[in-house]
Amino acid sequence: MARSAVSRPDPQGTAPQDIASQDIGSPGEGPARPGGAFLPRSVAQPRRASLAVQVCDDLSARIEAGELRPGDKLPTEKELITRYGVSRTVVREAISSLRAAGRLSVEQGRGMFVLAPPQAPHYRLEASQIDTAEEMLRLIEVRVALESEAAWLAAQRRGEAQAAALLQAAERFGTDPADADGSVAMDRTFHLQIAGCCGNAYFEALLAGLPAQLVPRSRLELFRDAEARAAYLRILRIEHVQIATAILHGDAEGARAAMRLHLLNSRERLREAVSAFAAG
Repeated sequence: MARSAVSRPDPQGTAPQDIASQDIGSPGEGPARPGGAFLPRSVAQPRRASLAVQVCDDLSARIEAGELRPGDKLPTEKELITRYGVSRTVVREAISSLRAAGRLSVEQGRGMFVLAPPQAPHYRLEASQIDTAEEMLRLIEVRVALESEAAWLAAQRRGEAQAAALLQAAERFGTDPADADGSVAMDRTFHLQIAGCCGNAYFEALLAGLPAQLVPRSRLELFRDAEARAAYLRILRIEHVQIATAILHGDAEGARAAMRLHLLNSRERLREAVSAFAAG
């Protein structure tokens, strides 16, 4: 059954309008400004693409089409939340992916600006290429190798503000078990934050190239029981906090070990969830 597009309320207070029908203005009209012509295309909620992926893809398409040109300023985070009708976490994940792909820069106090490609290495693995549990398990093996080393580097190179933000993100994870989309987005953002602490754009670009659907938490529908899902998220939060704490304290070996354990545990939990789901 198809899902409907997200609608944006009419600023005049009339009925909601499908944002796909809104005019975004002509290319070349200059940087986007608050209250300007920039409007997003429709953000639907399909089975395979997360909202963050849709927002990221929409912004990427606008950049490729020249609607957003190098040097143009994007709307603020708050404006993007309103215009796409999504959460702050979703917007931040989309922006993180675009930064890792070298398409955006974020300047403190000034905003987000479109970059001319290529500014950073880019890699993208489409969700459609990973459509079985076995393929997901194989991908986790790659993540173990990639992210364990990323955590080791992050513990040595992270800034104080980065480390503090990472720990805060870890502690907030999974606090609302009913919000599966939010948990998926927060998990992905946490792992991207670690890659961003490495001081090596290749780590961030590689990890950002993995769609959110490949993160095992995006398979939360495998947990039919709400209590089991909540317990699952609590365990993940504990593991996230262990990783973030090691990075905060500059414990490179501890961070690598904690990340490796976290991902290996995720692999086993996914296997168990798939088996339980198949058994009915």
